[in-house]
Amino acid sequence: MSFKKNDICEIKIEDLGINGEGIGKADGYTIFVKDTVIGDMARVKIIKAKKHYGYGRLMELIAPSAFRGTPRCAHARACGGCQIQHVQYEAQLRFKQEKVAGLLEHIGGTKDYVMYPIIGMEDPWFYRNKVQYPVGLDKEGHAVTGFYAGRTHSIIPVEQCFIQDERNEKIMAIIRRWIDTFHISVYDETAHRGLVRHILTRIGRHTDEIMVCLILNGSHLPHAEELITELKKLPGMTSICININRDKTNVILGDQVKCLWGQSYITDRIGDVSYQISPLSFFQVNPVQTEVLYRTALDFADLKDTDMVWDLYCGIGTISLFLARHARKVCGVEIIPQAIEDARENARLNGIDNTEFFVGKAEDVLPAEYEKRHVRADVIVVDPPRKGCDEKLLDCMVKMDPERIVYVSCDPATLARDVKILEGRGYKLEKVQCVDMFPHSVHVETVVLMSKVKE
Repeated sequence: MSFKKNDICEIKIEDLGINGEGIGKADGYTIFVKDTVIGDMARVKIIKAKKHYGYGRLMELIAPSAFRGTPRCAHARACGGCQIQHVQYEAQLRFKQEKVAGLLEHIGGTKDYVMYPIIGMEDPWFYRNKVQYPVGLDKEGHAVTGFYAGRTHSIIPVEQCFIQDERNEKIMAIIRRWIDTFHISVYDETAHRGLVRHILTRIGRHTDEIMVCLILNGSHLPHAEELITELKKLPGMTSICININRDKTNVILGDQVKCLWGQSYITDRIGDVSYQISPLSFFQVNPVQTEVLYRTALDFADLKDTDMVWDLYCGIGTISLFLARHARKVCGVEIIPQAIEDARENARLNGIDNTEFFVGKAEDVLPAEYEKRHVRADVIVVDPPRKGCDEKLLDCMVKMDPERIVYVSCDPATLARDVKILEGRGYKLEKVQCVDMFPHSVHVETVVLMSKVKE
């Protein structure tokens, strides 16, 4: 049976989709429904109908699931940041672990491995060390900061976010007041006019150092001194910058950064390694779980002091430096030149002299180094973006004949695809550890160990 738009039906939610929406069936017809939880009995209205599936709006919760929780944030349903805050935390963890296991089976074609229980947070609130707030105006013309509504560019004004560091509330209040007082223009992306586009903050969990960076559609910030005077009153304020982005784009940051006050970076630690973090640096947003993630990668790598390690997609050297104290040498590869400059500086900062960093695409640099120097690796660590690894890169990794491959993934679907490729080239999936890096969202980080199959 199929349905048409505006039909009403009753369904039981049996699964969650990749964006956190509930999935149920009515007479064999699959319906996706936002704001529902596995186990909910719901009355829904079809808002979009395809031949074999449709999308519904929750009209009535007939019988709530035992897994349903009460969102802590009043904006949870509208904001795009926390897709599953209405799901109890233990159920969130179960959903994420089952999602990874399901994809490894259905895409990766494998079930023969050890999967450890997902590592969640003891306190899954106020965990983010970085925020990027869009800036807009309300109907009265006053500055607002917040988040985009899911799948839109409409700003939901948010004065308190329960996953961000609480110090951001004071920072945003100061900037909103400054914009209103001095009539600073804010960016209108439709007209491509106005100055202040976004506000970026970074806060060091272990150092309490604070960075504030205003992203501008221009190179000059009027009344900057008045803003600096107020911001530097906040304990821990270390860096006040502007980032210039004149492009008509949805990309938040431009390439050029100017420091207005203090230094151009903050410092934070993961374990016993210190890192300098600039506005453009990639640095994991959950410092508590990042240490868990990297210690898991280190444990899976099982390094000896004679091992040669390659760290692909190394960013500012976060994993590279974490591994370097346990290996003979670590070579890192990253496409962003500024990140490699940061990685080299971070190695110097920590007195680590057994690293070498290369700028370029991993799928270009690694094959070139292999052809030129016939380099090999005892261990390869790879932490790619959501799209996963290029098959050319996977082929080169196999040619380098590592004993172990440690794959850190932010997308279990592409992880499963790449695991299948590597299992077809002489490696075996041994261990899987999920880490809840982003509580109340659908995203999950996964670390896997693949070992070379002995002849």
